[in-house]
Amino acid sequence: MTAARERTYPTISVDDGVYAPQEDSYLLCSEITSLGILPGARVLDLCTGSGIAAIEAARSGAREVFAYDISEKAVSCASANAVANGTNVNVCLGTLTDAQRHGPFDVVVSNPPYVPSPNEPEGMGLHRAWDAGDRGRTVLDLLCSSLFDLLAPGGVAVFVQSEFADVDESVRQLRLSGLDASVVRRQTIEFGPVMHERAAWLEATRQLDVGRRHEELAVIFCRRRDANRR
Repeated sequence: MTAARERTYPTISVDDGVYAPQEDSYLLCSEITSLGILPGARVLDLCTGSGIAAIEAARSGAREVFAYDISEKAVSCASANAVANGTNVNVCLGTLTDAQRHGPFDVVVSNPPYVPSPNEPEGMGLHRAWDAGDRGRTVLDLLCSSLFDLLAPGGVAVFVQSEFADVDESVRQLRLSGLDASVVRRQTIEFGPVMHERAAWLEATRQLDVGRRHEELAVIFCRRRDANRR
């Protein structure tokens, strides 16, 4: 299928087994361009999925873009989308730890898994694009603790998450690591298929008010100002 959106976004084709761009993807892409952070930068896109954020970074003037995902299907899909959009993106199979060998980066962007799930994510299915443990923080905690070392001094990071994965905790962890961090954009959206499926469990665990079927997405921006941690 092809995900259609406003003309300002890359044209993305999505294979079976790959996370199709949704509201969180477009929110991240919008922030990548509106913050004016990319001309000449070295960029890392973690959890790239279809590659939309990495392609947006390349189109915005990034000098070099690396895109990482643990899914072979996502890597293949993102590579094809980068070529189709006329962009040069180094799409790699691997984890955040693997990506560190290419650092440091001027910019890190990510749309990580953040949906609370009854069990820790296992295997390599499509669910790994959103399942993130009972607090929704399996990947977010690792991301927040790693960004300082991934960024060059003066470097910035932008990522998106849901209120159900504790936005304040992300900001707290980032600041403790030595980064300046804040929420720069919020957007309320109706539940998509995944959250509708997860709603009964979220209600049962008191993470969701009974009958509520919307969530707030947050874009978090952080900057490494100095070479030293606080």
